[in-house]
Amino acid sequence: MHLPLPPRPLLLLLAAFAAAVTTFRPDWNRLHGLARARVETKGGGGLNRLKEVKAFVTQDIPLYHNLVMKHLPGADPELVLLGHRYEELERIPLSEMTREEINELVQELGFYRKAAPDEPVPPEHLQAPAKSAEGAPDRPDL
Repeated sequence: MHLPLPPRPLLLLLAAFAAAVTTFRPDWNRLHGLARARVETKGGGGLNRLKEVKAFVTQDIPLYHNLVMKHLPGADPELVLLGHRYEELERIPLSEMTREEINELVQELGFYRKAAPDEPVPPEHLQAPAKSAEGAPDRPDL
C-alpha cells in the first residue's frame, strides 16, 4: 500500500526543521592553534529554558581542562574557541544542542576530561587541546 506524500509546504517545513536540529560542526580549517575555550552564558536564571546546556555548565565544565565558564548578561550560550594568545577562533552556539552533543563536540575538539574536578591533569594532556604537528588529528579538512 502506497501512502500519499504530505503537502509540499509541510515537506519544506520538515526539511527546514531537520536542518535546524542538525548538530553544529565547527570549521576545522579555522581551528589551527586551538588551545582553550570558554562557555559564555546569561547569568542567573537565564539558562532555565536550556536545561541541557545548564547541566553541561554546572556538572561537566569543571571536569574539562582548559575550558572555563563566563557569565555575560544577555548572551546566548556559546562555546568560544580560543588560540594560544586568547584570540577568538570560532563561536559555536549551544542553545539547540543536548548535553551529550556538547560533550561529544568538546571531546572531539581534543579537550581532556578528568574523572573528578580536583583530579590532576596528566602531563601529556597539560596543553590539550593544542596538538603539535606530529600529534595533529588525521583529518582531511584540517
